[in-house]
Amino acid sequence: MNHRVISLIASATEIVAALGYEDALVGRSHECDFPPAVEKLPVCSEPRIDVSGTSLEIDVAVKGAVKEALSVYSVFKDELERLQPTVIVTQTQCEVCAVNLKDVQAAVCELVDSNPQIVACEPMGLSDIWIDIQNVANALNDPEAAIRLNESLIKRLQGILTEYENISHRPTLACIEWLEPIMIAGNWVPELVRIAGGEAVMAEDGKHSPYQSWEELAEIDPEVIAIMPCGFDIQRTIAEIELLTNHPLWNSLQAVNNNRVYITDGNQYFNRPGPRVVESAEILVEILHDTDQPKHHGTGWIRLEEC
Repeated sequence: MNHRVISLIASATEIVAALGYEDALVGRSHECDFPPAVEKLPVCSEPRIDVSGTSLEIDVAVKGAVKEALSVYSVFKDELERLQPTVIVTQTQCEVCAVNLKDVQAAVCELVDSNPQIVACEPMGLSDIWIDIQNVANALNDPEAAIRLNESLIKRLQGILTEYENISHRPTLACIEWLEPIMIAGNWVPELVRIAGGEAVMAEDGKHSPYQSWEELAEIDPEVIAIMPCGFDIQRTIAEIELLTNHPLWNSLQAVNNNRVYITDGNQYFNRPGPRVVESAEILVEILHDTDQPKHHGTGWIRLEEC
């Protein structure tokens, strides 16, 4: 069967490509941009809020939409009809991160001809990512492709874990996923930190990212801070970094005084529960342990002092 796949979440687009089915993609979300070739595909969704605002403005807009039971994103039903997909991949993990299942179901109700199969990813922890990969492969009638991909990804992560699991000191690390108000990255990120030889603070494995106060951050006083706002690349984060650096408690943090604050590309790596969680773990290794010749420096992360 010749599949026609529409992916409405960036991580799923990467999963489809990593499984060997990039050529089967016929449509994408407004956020899908990797592998780079997918940017030429028709866009099938858009945000209903202004994502060009500040962190606080975006947070307020999202909370307002959710409170009124409105979707943060809209699906282009006419485009779905035109593209005639056989598989549509979406997610149920977060109403804020991407097009959700109920919006896709509502749109698909009008797609009589192609009768697409809907795959809803729900990644809370690392093990869920492997399940999502398997579910996407199953929808493509190629379960063996998921077995191969998952084995490769798990083997690479195991190699990192083996190298750092017995180190004498695990630096404490706060992974900041939103700037105002502060959120600390949860879900799969604490697991990646542990694999990389660190100790994630203020968040738990497999649970949604929690809001935290400045007072709580100062009390924990992590040795290292990694800044990885959801949907932000390094330059977008730099544009708003004063939300952190101008706060009265910022200069009291040991990570700040020891130059152990790093800006990462959260959008491309940590916010995407797909194949590049391995690269995310590699980035964490580089910032936690000051490795020689870091391959992700400049693209995946920079030091705050380099801004």
